[in-house]
Amino acid sequence: MRPTTSITRNEAETIAVARRLASELQPGTAVLLHGDLGTGKTVFVRGLAEGLGADPTDVSSPTFTLCQQYDGRVTLHHVDLYRLTPSEVDDLGLDELLAGEGITAIEWPERLVRPPLRAIDVWLDDDGDDVRRIRIEAPPPDSHRHSSR
Repeated sequence: MRPTTSITRNEAETIAVARRLASELQPGTAVLLHGDLGTGKTVFVRGLAEGLGADPTDVSSPTFTLCQQYDGRVTLHHVDLYRLTPSEVDDLGLDELLAGEGITAIEWPERLVRPPLRAIDVWLDDDGDDVRRIRIEAPPPDSHRHSSR
């Protein structure tokens, strides 16, 4: 996957970018969502859900539940690590989830102790006035990512 950068001006455009990405995802892939509070990470997950055949209206921030599951053609797991320390994240058992056949979208991935082997990084930046800069990048196959197993 070649790196891409998109500029969106509203939620519908952000959802469309995520929906296009979903069409390229393989089961077992993690989507690591980087961005400050309010940059549209959960909105992006709505687009992933729609692109994977799940109901996007079911998507909400899992800040307090930590993980939500949305069933479509491929299961989407939506994980929010905002309130956790890296050691608490390590105790969650995400390794099994990441080794599964679904797609896992992770908000606040910098709290992961070990980044997943098969991951795509998505950076969402707020450029003001509802404008978002979305950069999507997959590491090269020979990168030094470690397996989550």
